[in-house]
Amino acid sequence: MIITLKPGTTEEGIKEVVKKIKKLGFTPHISKGKERTIIGVIGENAIRSRETFESMFIVESITPITKPYKLVSREFKKEKTIIKIKELKIGGEEVVVMAGPCAVENKEMLIKTAKKVKEAGAKVLRGGAFKPRTSPYSFQGLGEEGLRYLKEVSKITNLPVVTEAMDPRQVELVSRYADIIQIGARNMQNFDLLKEVGKINKPVLLKRGMASTIKEFLMSAEYILSSGNKKVILCERGIRTFEEETRFTLDLSAVSLIKNLTHLPIIVDPSHATGRRDLVISMSIAAIAAGSDGLIIEVHPNPQEALSDGFQSLALEEFSTLMQKLYPITQAVGRKV
Repeated sequence: MIITLKPGTTEEGIKEVVKKIKKLGFTPHISKGKERTIIGVIGENAIRSRETFESMFIVESITPITKPYKLVSREFKKEKTIIKIKELKIGGEEVVVMAGPCAVENKEMLIKTAKKVKEAGAKVLRGGAFKPRTSPYSFQGLGEEGLRYLKEVSKITNLPVVTEAMDPRQVELVSRYADIIQIGARNMQNFDLLKEVGKINKPVLLKRGMASTIKEFLMSAEYILSSGNKKVILCERGIRTFEEETRFTLDLSAVSLIKNLTHLPIIVDPSHATGRRDLVISMSIAAIAAGSDGLIIEVHPNPQEALSDGFQSLALEEFSTLMQKLYPITQAVGRKV
């Protein structure tokens, strides 16, 4: 349930409510708005304790949360969450584009790509140091060496870095090098991994599983928030359907729906969703029109020679074209890029 406190409630009053929540065996989650403070009471049958709090004079109202995901829901927090990374804000007026190679192959390639995508307008550098691959014989990434390259190039270009952690044991290592930790589609329901990234104080980019419902997607985000980390960015990256012409099917309706269901920002990955370089630009435009807070795009200096996902990676010139085409779309929907 949600306890809404009266305007002007002091810190002492908030602490009093929190103390009572904990005494009853529930977990409090505080959200401070411009005028009011609300406290989410998380726990089985928490609503049965409603009368205990209704008697407190600083309590304005008590509302049950009907959704199975509590902290993620719009019921818990009406204002949209904005994730801040240095000077960058994800979920605000600006549409944030993350770009870079699917996999970090070597330092020279990474520097060249990072400089070019930044020049074109990208605000975050993406690149995989650990790569989950369908085949055990495919390139698996450079591991910590790749993380070092990402950190070095981040310092050179001043671009924040997003990269994937595949295992709970990797979280501490990856967090030393990355500004945003990605949880890939195949790990969306790796609950031990979700709990682990829930303990750190860094933004998490959570990708939707290829066969997951929106409810399951948001419940995975709930794992992270309930473990203490409120900095979650959702990512729609396509779901598996009967269609064979594209790698997956990009569910753009999910973007608009998720905007209604949750306060968390959501971005779109048209590279993995389509699996086709010739569709990335058009689907990026459609994603922004649907309300996406950003994009994550695979870019490579020479896609034909890429060690991973070259068929869906844009060349450097194509990425510049994409960014140019995004300007009028963002303006049309009242945003900027």
